[in-house]
Amino acid sequence: MDFKKIISQQEPVIVDVRETFEFSMGHVDGAINIPLGLIPLRFEELQKMNKPLFMYCRSGGRSGQATAFLKSKGIKEVYNAGGLEEALQLFQQVSH
Repeated sequence: MDFKKIISQQEPVIVDVRETFEFSMGHVDGAINIPLGLIPLRFEELQKMNKPLFMYCRSGGRSGQATAFLKSKGIKEVYNAGGLEEALQLFQQVSH
């Protein structure tokens, strides 16, 4: 999957699925914080965004769970951007 191409062609929504206290310690610029446990409750909100969704967490595990859940509910353009460091690198490279 060519994440850079997707990001450069469309304005994605970046979702940090870590807990609020983790998000407050540092996150990708422009990311919104929806902790993993709240993803099912905010499903309709995410679905209505109608943009590619890039999920990340600390190591890629929780974002993988969120990605799998959203795909199972029919959202096609949802991607696991991995852990925070990977996501920072990915979105930093694309913004330059």
